[in-house]
Amino acid sequence: MSVSESDFQNLRVAALESRRAADMERLIERYGGLAHVSPSMREVPIKPNREAVDFAYRVITGQIGVVIFLTGVGFRFLLSAIEGDVDRRRFLDSLSDIVTIVRGPKPYAAMKEVGLTATHRVAEPNTWRELLSLVDQQVPVGNQHVGLQEYGISNASLIAGLEARGAVVETIRVYGWDFPEDTAPLEANIRALAAGERDVLLLTSAHQVVNLLRKSEELGLAEPLRRGLETTVIASIGPTTTQMLQECELAVDIEPSHPKMGHLIVEAARSASRLVNGKRRLSATTLPSSFTQETSPMPSHPSQQSLFIRACRGEPTERTPVWLMRQAGRYMAEYRSVRAQQSFLELCKSPKLCSEVMCTAVDRLGVDAAIIFSDLLPILEPLGFELEYVKGDGPVIHNPVRTAGELDRVRSLDDLSSLDFVFETVRQTRADLPDWMPLIGFAGSPFTLASYAIEGGGSRQYAATKALMYGEPTAWDELLQKLSHAVIVYLNGQIAAGAQAVQLFDSWAGCLSPADYTEYVLPHMRTILAGITPGVPVINFATGNPELLPLLVGDSRTVVGVDWRIPLDVAWQRIEYRHPVQGNLDPGVLLGSPELIAAKTQQVLDAAAGRPGHIFNVGHGVLQQTPVENAIRLVELVKELSQR
Repeated sequence: MSVSESDFQNLRVAALESRRAADMERLIERYGGLAHVSPSMREVPIKPNREAVDFAYRVITGQIGVVIFLTGVGFRFLLSAIEGDVDRRRFLDSLSDIVTIVRGPKPYAAMKEVGLTATHRVAEPNTWRELLSLVDQQVPVGNQHVGLQEYGISNASLIAGLEARGAVVETIRVYGWDFPEDTAPLEANIRALAAGERDVLLLTSAHQVVNLLRKSEELGLAEPLRRGLETTVIASIGPTTTQMLQECELAVDIEPSHPKMGHLIVEAARSASRLVNGKRRLSATTLPSSFTQETSPMPSHPSQQSLFIRACRGEPTERTPVWLMRQAGRYMAEYRSVRAQQSFLELCKSPKLCSEVMCTAVDRLGVDAAIIFSDLLPILEPLGFELEYVKGDGPVIHNPVRTAGELDRVRSLDDLSSLDFVFETVRQTRADLPDWMPLIGFAGSPFTLASYAIEGGGSRQYAATKALMYGEPTAWDELLQKLSHAVIVYLNGQIAAGAQAVQLFDSWAGCLSPADYTEYVLPHMRTILAGITPGVPVINFATGNPELLPLLVGDSRTVVGVDWRIPLDVAWQRIEYRHPVQGNLDPGVLLGSPELIAAKTQQVLDAAAGRPGHIFNVGHGVLQQTPVENAIRLVELVKELSQR
């Protein structure tokens, strides 16, 4: 890629790189940025390090079967930490007798310096994901004591992944990260970020995040810094740094395709300008005053102790909770009777009837949660789209937008009065349900909403959608920013009206590759997940492409929805068991025999293996042709088979 195709366009780019600060500055300037690089940390050996000495003795006495070295400097510091207490030669000989894994070339070279050759070397790009893949393929760790040399901060995803594979992980820290000796450049960058005087922040390690926040606390600038970062594009080099940002409640806008400095800068330069403009436009948008409660904590409700909400929090439950997507639908005679008297849109705009069909379905099925009866698309009407549900064709948008010039007629969702029928549906359904039963609100995700708005209806190729996305990325971002803002206020309105959880449906995201989803959709999804009322569980569901699963993970309250195209245990492993999951029986199974339904239900439960945080559901909506008795039997089976 040439510089002209990937240019920061004189944006002010802050970076916290220490070891390669000069390289970082040169690359930023090469790609058209105004570089503000301030070293943020230095490696400090832990002395005395009794833990390192004890660890070395456990290796010598055969109590450790596998050792993983994540950094070269960490291996050297380990040898230094045990010097004088442990016979160096005995320790090295003991290492040569067991399985050793190195994350990349630097720890490999460090071992070669003392005459050792690592048993296994993790493949590029040397992340914890490749490390776990190597373990799966070549290093059985079940019931093994695995030593893990850490590098200043624990990699929770790696530890969880090893433990999920049956390993007993023994971590050993050999150095920490202190501030640099000269903190003046770092302090200057913090003040500039807090004042909105930086456009982009590049982060190349998780501990840079820690030191950034620590120093801002010391300066009394913690809150101003957070406010400044709301309009700053944050680029994270990889999953570990991204996870730290998310745990610190900072939104990540860019994560490169490979966790390398060069990729980080090139990919940030390519998209930073439009992301900066988008974040500032969104920040300037004033939310309706009637929804100021959207930043308030989740109100207490009896359903907070339900099986469903507890599973959303990842807590153990007496059995697996179950509900069904599209659980009130055309497969039920009661629904068909109500539906015959009005159009679908008329039904959606009748809160009492919406509550009636959902409560009837809940009673008949015996599920553990209800979801409001509505549709993905009414949110588009107040944005200026003409929506009609045509018999035989489904939803039709009569005035789609296809070019940048047409975006001016897409309004911002600042007046929610035209959607009050949805909020009244929430209030009515909440009043009609038992107090113990949680109510789920929902919205379409911005990609699916944008696809309807651009295509004008259903599509197989998404040609018009991708033409705008690829051909006019600035216009695409503007459209998704408006949709993201709408989704935030819409879902928070449902929560304020009485929903205990919300679900995001991305029914059409499966047409995207992970790279395209990361570039064109993920920044907007992160904006939404950060904007939803704190404390409320969010089920993030995208169907059609299992490769997107790791990208659906948000903050700690995110539940990842899984469709039927991947085994549940494989899906859960891909997100390192770090979040609850929902799914994932193929809805077509409910067209089969009772024996098939029982066998397939057991298969999903076996894949979940009784782990806390599993919500049983179908992998998409219940099919119209489903015998209602089969749906009822499914719910009964889940309750019977999952008792613990």
